[in-house]
Amino acid sequence: MSSFKDFSFVGKKALIRVDFNVPLNDAFEITDDNRMRATIPTITKILKDGGSVILMSHLGRPKDGPTEKYSLKHIVAHLFKLLGVEVQFANDCIGAEAIDKAAALQAGQVLLLENLRFYKEEEKGDIAFAEKLSKLGDVYVNDAFGTAHRAHASTAIIAQFFAPANRTFGLVMEGEVLSAEKVMHAAQKPFVAIIGGAKVSDKILIIENLLARATDIIIGGGMAYTFFKAQGGKIGKSIHEDDRMPLALEILAKAKVKGVNIHLPVDNVVADDFSNTANTQTCASGEIPDGWEGLDVGEKSREQFAKVILASKTILWNGPMGVFEMENFQAGTKAIALAVAEATQNGAFSLVGGGDSVSAVNQFGFNDKVSYVSTGGGAMLEYFEGKTLPGIAAIKG
Repeated sequence: MSSFKDFSFVGKKALIRVDFNVPLNDAFEITDDNRMRATIPTITKILKDGGSVILMSHLGRPKDGPTEKYSLKHIVAHLFKLLGVEVQFANDCIGAEAIDKAAALQAGQVLLLENLRFYKEEEKGDIAFAEKLSKLGDVYVNDAFGTAHRAHASTAIIAQFFAPANRTFGLVMEGEVLSAEKVMHAAQKPFVAIIGGAKVSDKILIIENLLARATDIIIGGGMAYTFFKAQGGKIGKSIHEDDRMPLALEILAKAKVKGVNIHLPVDNVVADDFSNTANTQTCASGEIPDGWEGLDVGEKSREQFAKVILASKTILWNGPMGVFEMENFQAGTKAIALAVAEATQNGAFSLVGGGDSVSAVNQFGFNDKVSYVSTGGGAMLEYFEGKTLPGIAAIKG
């Protein structure tokens, strides 16, 4: 498989799976166009080569076929603004209009197909549906990393109808895959993984997979309180999972055997209510009074975590340190962002993946100060759990 930049699209109709699953308000206005912006370089390269572009995507979760609120026609005008090229629209993805408009498409032109998920066959991975889609283009380009973990018709099944020389990743997918593989298979040591979020159960597979790769694992967020309680600590009314306490102890034991340093918070910012206006205090870990809950890591923890991050050459960050959406409980997550940005500036490779982590770096203005920010939350999680992603396997063959 050649790299995307070396692929020539001259005279080719490129059928591109993009991720235009963007949020729309009640007036059908896009409230966050990052996913659309991400794929513009891929489209532009194909058009400059002298090719034409047929875009296919899903939007939302329509349950009963065509639905006005989930029509991709709502994003046509904005796509035109981003591309500076007229965008044609087909009111179906496999019907007569789609077939005719795709056949008539000339070099330099762009066609957007209607929502793939208006057909249940898309999510079912239907072979016949995939084959119909494949006939619209000469070359298949998968640039939708956010759906790479789904074996849907347009992301995994369709590739078989294109010869290996006529299927490729787009720039988004290529960047995602290269960055993920660099972290998981070619990481320079020390390698720190920063794992946050609410539940141990959500991250257990990632942590277990990282125990064979990382030198250090920082655990923060709500999941840390399960570890504290498992070790006999007092956690007040902090979020935790009683049924995962044996697992938490098992992780600590495995890490010790493998020589991996597990870093848990040493202090926590706690509140008497889940509210930005709640009363707060700082408590040592395992010493949280009844009626109080941990909502962020404390100052000593921030300093300790920053030292580990700044000493690392490879950094993976997945999950916040606290309830960063509330101003009074965002200091821990912001401190992580600062440390990751500084380490990156000093030469470390940093990958931020997972919806909340991505939201945090964007919120604090650090998205351009880390090496790579992943666009695919669920896909990135499954990759770091060690799973094979159908959308990637289909292109690689």
